[in-house]
Amino acid sequence: MISVLVKRLLSLFAVLFCVVTITFLLIRISPGGPFDGERKIPPAIEKQLLQKYKLDGPLWQQYGGYIADLLRGDLRLSTKYRNRSVNEILAQTLPVTLCLGGVAFVLASIGGVWLGALAAMHKQTWRDYFSMFIALAAISLPAYIVGPLLILVFALTLGWFPAGGWGGASHLILPTLTLAAPAMAVVARLMRGSMVETLGQDFIRTARAKGLREGSVVFRHALRLALLPVVSYLGPLAAHLLTGSIVVETVFNIPGAGGFFVHSILNRDGFLLGGMVIVYCVMLVIFNLVVDVVYGYLDPRIQADV
Repeated sequence: MISVLVKRLLSLFAVLFCVVTITFLLIRISPGGPFDGERKIPPAIEKQLLQKYKLDGPLWQQYGGYIADLLRGDLRLSTKYRNRSVNEILAQTLPVTLCLGGVAFVLASIGGVWLGALAAMHKQTWRDYFSMFIALAAISLPAYIVGPLLILVFALTLGWFPAGGWGGASHLILPTLTLAAPAMAVVARLMRGSMVETLGQDFIRTARAKGLREGSVVFRHALRLALLPVVSYLGPLAAHLLTGSIVVETVFNIPGAGGFFVHSILNRDGFLLGGMVIVYCVMLVIFNLVVDVVYGYLDPRIQADV
């Protein structure tokens, strides 16, 4: 297993190198520049700005300097937010996004598995139909509709939770539900389909023939195998939720990293955009590695292929 993990880590570093290279080249060849605006900057000032942000010189020299800074953990200065480094911006906004995304991930994974297993255990009953109806509604309604509806009902009408902002635990409830709802629905549908297929296999019928209780059959025998398709989805889902959602953060006025990611594109802030992309890709490859390890634990038969 150790040799497999080492091979995976090496391949993940190769993926990150390719992502950094492609991101750097796309930012450099895209039209426009970080200092383009309505007012024309004098050539002398523009030259000083290019030197300050290490954007002067040939492309290969810029690329080499950028890679060298990344190896030191330096994501450079933002060209839009003057005198603020990308590291500083991420240090201030990323914990907020990670907190929101982490709670949403736990809610989506646990709630989705429970809802899908409940529907599969009561297939073609009102519990099954009701659970899948909730899942279908959660997938169909986008966050910019669910968020304002939750604010209208639970914040403005009932007054149970704050309408927005960032503070105590009560500020997490509505944005977490908004962010986790579609992911929970997808997990529930995956879990239901996998559980229904698993409950129809021969070893489940053998376990029932031995007189085992239904709860023991489901949770000790069927659940472990049925989780495999769900686990494969949880890796990218974790990276997606932990990097935040610009819609949810905007609706609930949360000072997360999502807004900076969008504004970095609009402002042609290449270093901030590159830092955001690198963070997202690092999370994606790490969680994919975790998925591979969990796969080998849940089903030792495929451990050698991880």
